[in-house]
Amino acid sequence: MSTGAQRGEACFSNGRCTMVFPAGLKYTKQHVWVRLEGAEAIVGITDHAQKELGDIVFIEIPPVGGPLAQDKPFGVVESVKSVSDLHAPVSGTVARVNEALAATPEIVNKDPYGAGWMVAVALSSSGELAGLMSAGEYEAYVAEIKK
Repeated sequence: MSTGAQRGEACFSNGRCTMVFPAGLKYTKQHVWVRLEGAEAIVGITDHAQKELGDIVFIEIPPVGGPLAQDKPFGVVESVKSVSDLHAPVSGTVARVNEALAATPEIVNKDPYGAGWMVAVALSSSGELAGLMSAGEYEAYVAEIKK
């Protein structure tokens, strides 16, 4: 077994890699992650979500200035398998969007926790982060739903 250089995932000699659950992020049951950077929350979908969706072909996210309300849909991810709503992990206002996703949405499949981020949110309340799962809690949640 070796460690994938880019995302820290465990990869075996047969090329199969396990899912990644980076520490330092917060997670939702809708498979969205949040990384706090100063007063902004960077948001994207988890490795588990992108693997379940398959090849992502289109992402619709709100423009800068758009409002987000925790647990409410804020966008859509379309893959070759399905179309799924994105649910906001926190409330606030979209401060930045990942413009690269418009032309290359497959970035999310390749690097969901890095270059595949979706929006940066100016938080309304950082207290909402306390209600989200840690990496260990999310990993246990994913293991439970995969049974």
